[in-house]
Amino acid sequence: MLKLSANPPSLFPNSQVLADSLRPWWVAHTKARAEKVFAWDLHRGGVSYFLPMIERVTVSGGRKRTAMVPLFSGYVFFSGDRDTRLLALRTDCLCQVIEVVDQEQLRRQLGAVAQVLAAGAGEFQLHPFATLGRRVRVRMGPFMGMEGKVAEIHNKSRLILEITALGQAVSLEIDADLLESCEE
Repeated sequence: MLKLSANPPSLFPNSQVLADSLRPWWVAHTKARAEKVFAWDLHRGGVSYFLPMIERVTVSGGRKRTAMVPLFSGYVFFSGDRDTRLLALRTDCLCQVIEVVDQEQLRRQLGAVAQVLAAGAGEFQLHPFATLGRRVRVRMGPFMGMEGKVAEIHNKSRLILEITALGQAVSLEIDADLLESCEE
């Protein structure tokens, strides 16, 4: 288990990389437990990437341990041309590289996840992708303008953020008063 300080940065080279990148984004499907090694390889090569991670606390042998774990186990997002894709495949950390057809949608979706992680929104967890619920937009607060689906779980509203390219979603608890419908 890595010390918290030994983890790669979640966003490289900076927090604006998702919005500023003019190159296409790719989804790297890594070998088991190779996400951080792959991120460090990209970092050393100067390749822009996003590895969303959350803090996980475990107790083992009576000791409490805190680790950063990938939010989407087995996936890292990186930006570059086809040559960058080939360099990524040569790292021996990947099973495959998935081409993203709708680049703008992926940037929006990853931007929403990055914004929530940066804000330290508390309980952030994986959520079933195929969720019933209406489309909503956050109308005020730190997540203003963010769009997703809303679900009621245990009498609490959760905003569901989908990553279509992965067929996965994450959710966070949010006050229902902050939401407005996007559906007409």
